[in-house]
Amino acid sequence: MRRHSGIRTGWAAGAVLALALVTGCEGLEADGDTPASGGGAAAPAAGHAVSPLRNPDGTEPGLAPVTGDGPRAEARKLIDGLTTKGRGPRTGYDRDEFGYAWMDTADGVPLARNGCDTRNDLLKRDGQKVRFRSGSDCVVIAMTLDDPYTGSSIEWRKQKASEVQIDHVVPLSYSWQMGSSRWPENKREQLANDPLNLLPVEGRANSAKSDSGPASWLPPSKAVRCAYAVRFAQVAVKYELAVTKADKAMMSEQCRG
Repeated sequence: MRRHSGIRTGWAAGAVLALALVTGCEGLEADGDTPASGGGAAAPAAGHAVSPLRNPDGTEPGLAPVTGDGPRAEARKLIDGLTTKGRGPRTGYDRDEFGYAWMDTADGVPLARNGCDTRNDLLKRDGQKVRFRSGSDCVVIAMTLDDPYTGSSIEWRKQKASEVQIDHVVPLSYSWQMGSSRWPENKREQLANDPLNLLPVEGRANSAKSDSGPASWLPPSKAVRCAYAVRFAQVAVKYELAVTKADKAMMSEQCRG
């Protein structure tokens, strides 16, 4: 899948020096450096990732594991309700059919028309120690990401933007093959920019996934695989998308035991 990639406060010299020692100040001075405070979106503290079962609109950070008999039973019930069909041809698919990336004008989804593009909204939602471009409470130039797919912690800087990519949990190409090719454009724009369907993740993991369904690709971190299956199912239910029989079976399997 192709991915396109707050408020000014004074800083003491010692704080700037400390940041330089930790990050090497890789290009930070060029963009400016504003902490996430005041009008900026507060970054979640470590361990604040939320279970998808408790985050049905996708506005809360991360993808916490689904654990325990009750939550796993709830997850299987959601997955069992999915409809299935075969995956159709990819003919005619183009990323532009889902609007330009990352638009702030996709109506009908959370965070739309807030003056900040979808990618930066998601970096703010999931990042920790978020830093903004000077004079902005939108453009994220540095953060720490607890990647749900690999379980690793990524010290991300805008100068190496591809190290963190925004994954469409239900890939746009997958949706095209499962019926979105027949949707009106505004509904495709919603799917492409809906925070429920979007996760900042390690770039290499996202590239490895490509447009795979769960039968062909699952997150390397086994702890989050049930949560990933739940999120895939939530998106499919919201947008009335079928999944393949193999994908449904694999999703259900991740939430057993």
